[in-house]
Amino acid sequence: MAPPPAPAPAPRALTGVLLMAAGVGILPLMDSLAKYLSDEYHVVQVTWARYLFHFLLLGALLLWRLPLSALIPRHAGLQVIRSAFLLSTTLCYFGAIAFLPLANALALAFLGPLVSTALAPLILGESAGPRRWIAVTVGFLGTLVVIRPGWGEFHWASLLGLGAGVSYGLYQLTTRRLSGSGRPSVTLFYTSVFGLAVLSLIVPMVWRWPDPATWGLMLLMGSVGALAHFLIIRAFEYASAPVLSPVSYMEMVSAVTLGWLIFGDFPDPWTWAGIGLIVVSGLLIVIWE
Repeated sequence: MAPPPAPAPAPRALTGVLLMAAGVGILPLMDSLAKYLSDEYHVVQVTWARYLFHFLLLGALLLWRLPLSALIPRHAGLQVIRSAFLLSTTLCYFGAIAFLPLANALALAFLGPLVSTALAPLILGESAGPRRWIAVTVGFLGTLVVIRPGWGEFHWASLLGLGAGVSYGLYQLTTRRLSGSGRPSVTLFYTSVFGLAVLSLIVPMVWRWPDPATWGLMLLMGSVGALAHFLIIRAFEYASAPVLSPVSYMEMVSAVTLGWLIFGDFPDPWTWAGIGLIVVSGLLIVIWE
């Protein structure tokens, strides 16, 4: 007898999946703008602009939706540490995409979940079974294939991509420590406050005054980033992490497409193989969890 058909997704879960797909689908547009701007401006200034407009737009949205009392941060120390990890992730990632194709840099940044899985026993006290270590090993092998050290195609900017992945994994771990301590949108707002404050101290050393058209591109970059993160936050209000995590890999599809259309970069077979291993390792963690 044939098995019964699988039940249709619940409407709320489907809404969450669509919001997540939209959020991760437009994130590479922000990356493409950052890559384009990095040809003329220092990566610190590009990152500062991303934080500036993210701060302005998200702050205005939160002031419109929430009372001032809801904006008081909790666990200030962890908030600062989490924000520092995200700032490091953004700087390393924007530095990587200035020299690497979007798909290559994003593949290395996708090491974040593997790093958080590997370090969870040390930082969160969670036990790591053999399945987790298998997934981490597969992801590490995929990273070696993307980077190809010693194969004649290694680029030093790959180290920045690795730095972005490690920082993002630590960012995820601190986010988990903060889970349930406040609204995710408020937590995201304070990451932009921290990043903008730190970068505003550094950016005068590399400042180059943008023309009006460049200011427009920077505004668009920050707007896309703020919108993408807002959609992702809203997605988690409708569906759980195991449902949404596989959808995040749709970001790779968008990154490959934009990298090909805008910059003429298309992954070679070896890069595709490495990307495949990294994606499989992430999906294995989701399935086994």
